[in-house]
Amino acid sequence: MSGSLIQIIVFFVITALIGLLTYIKCRGHGHSTASETKEYFLAGGGLTWIFVAGSITLTNLSTDQLVGMNGNQMALLAWWEFAAVIGLIILARIFLPVYYHYQCTTTTELLEKRYSNKHIRALIGLLFFLGSSLIFMPAVIYSGSLFMINMFNLDLPLMYVATAFAVIGALYAIFGGLRAVAVSDTYSGVLLLVMAIVVVVLAMVAIDFDFSGIPAERLTLIGDADSPLPWQTLLTGMIFIQTFYWSTNQTITQRAMAAPNIKEAQKGVYAAAIIRFIIVPTIIVVPGIISYKLYGDINDAAYGTLVGDVLPDWLSGVFAAALAAAVLTTYNSNLNSATALYVCDIHEAYVNKKPEVAKLSGMVTAILTVVSLVMVPIYAQAESIINLLQELYGLLSMPILSIFIVGLLFNNVNPYAGISAVVFGVLLYSYFSFIHAPFELHYIHLMLVTLISCIAVALALNKLVFKQSAQWRGRLVDAD
Repeated sequence: MSGSLIQIIVFFVITALIGLLTYIKCRGHGHSTASETKEYFLAGGGLTWIFVAGSITLTNLSTDQLVGMNGNQMALLAWWEFAAVIGLIILARIFLPVYYHYQCTTTTELLEKRYSNKHIRALIGLLFFLGSSLIFMPAVIYSGSLFMINMFNLDLPLMYVATAFAVIGALYAIFGGLRAVAVSDTYSGVLLLVMAIVVVVLAMVAIDFDFSGIPAERLTLIGDADSPLPWQTLLTGMIFIQTFYWSTNQTITQRAMAAPNIKEAQKGVYAAAIIRFIIVPTIIVVPGIISYKLYGDINDAAYGTLVGDVLPDWLSGVFAAALAAAVLTTYNSNLNSATALYVCDIHEAYVNKKPEVAKLSGMVTAILTVVSLVMVPIYAQAESIINLLQELYGLLSMPILSIFIVGLLFNNVNPYAGISAVVFGVLLYSYFSFIHAPFELHYIHLMLVTLISCIAVALALNKLVFKQSAQWRGRLVDAD
């Protein structure tokens, strides 16, 4: 039996097994319950800590991370994962108690309740919606398709593979809701983490554990001014990027809000933080460094090429199935979250208060799938997918985080002061990114500048234009 046939057989067997186990776990949980929205978007509040941890881990860890981070072929990118641990702790200790106190379905619902205004919720929901549909979803199916083509040496146009991922991921999101997404995340995540560790070990064996000959700048954890991640950025914008991503981003926090209670949710987030600290930094940088020694500077092709070379045929089929599942679950996680934002924040507020959630979600999911496929060729032109993602999402992240910070820390802030500050922040960071970066500052430094500017503008407009005096709250949740 040929090696390629073995790979294909193992791939389909593992993929089918994950699908079967997910179906068995999720059957009986339909969408015709008293709270259809909660079942579809929050799994009926039924995710135990294991599935919270598994879904958070795999929603973030997919080919955009494995391919993109390893594509930089340097150790420095591990700081993103170490800093993410702090972001997860902030989610567990600070934001989750607030979301559960206000009984939120979406993170943006918190804004509506704090500012007593549905328009502010709709605006931020729309920004998150656009971020998922135009940035994250196209990036993950592009990077997943690139990995599969490099690993299996497929003679197929990238768009063929991307279309297959998009369609299958959409079917998961349409028919399973968050419960199916989270369960498949967890099963796939265990397999993916194990296989990623195996890749690291076999890659080190391939170079006889000898890292000599690799340039020092590829091995250091202290980045200079010309590196993708100068060390000073760890002290400025990095912590706020992580706070935004892990604590306000609907795609991530939706999993933690789907637990039966706050304690179960926090347990799941802490477990995800432990996984991220112990395992993830190694698997997203070591293979890339080794690929530099073996193949030279090949950017985003590094991970797929290395995996295809070091794994035996039957194991590469297992790994391909795990990666395919990771692509699908990250993709459909973003689909489910983007759909939740549209249904809960926009449609129910402005179109129909009681829509048929499953039907409406299916229509939105189909449209988003087409949009993400249209965007794939744009990402195919990027030199580094992970750096492009970080820079693009900077347009939204700090302006959005600013409105959460102002809403949580102050009372008596006019919602339109906050909305104006968000619009100002998007324009300011667009200027920094595409026209002129003052003093040639790194984009992570500029994120901190944007955040501080947005908060200052919100409070200034509140005082000078809307004639309201913001009041320091001194607590995050109101007394019952």
